[in-house]
Amino acid sequence: MIEIKKILFPCDFTENSIKIIPYVLSLSEKYNSMIYILHVVDDLSKWGGFFIPHLSMDMFQNEAVKGAEKMMEKIYNEHLQDCPDSQKKIITGDPALEIIKTVESEEIDLVIMGTHGRKGLEHIILGSVAEHIVKKSPVPVLTINPHKLPAKK
Repeated sequence: MIEIKKILFPCDFTENSIKIIPYVLSLSEKYNSMIYILHVVDDLSKWGGFFIPHLSMDMFQNEAVKGAEKMMEKIYNEHLQDCPDSQKKIITGDPALEIIKTVESEEIDLVIMGTHGRKGLEHIILGSVAEHIVKKSPVPVLTINPHKLPAKK
């Protein structure tokens, strides 16, 4: 039988990522797995030019991290508080790269994530985070299209 001891749930705090939580909880319960909920704050310095003062960019980045911490607490308290074995983590960097790094450093067995996110020109230029993870992950990745989930009863 396959052992899934550690599940990584990369969460971008959108309504679509919240829809995936029941699947994360269900698989965690079935396999008695620890859940790692991860949010990656995009490193804003890569978007800065020489016309934007570095101090302003740092302040904006710090505010983004503080906002992420508040959202993580809200989602954790509303949806994962009763989960006995879970860890939450917020880091700054490139989302796809940091997810793969976390898979490796935490010895994750399964990644569960949504297939939503970037659209239009942003998707064309940067690609899909889920697509990158599926291609680069050393462990299985369960992708869920939140738009195809059954309506709540």
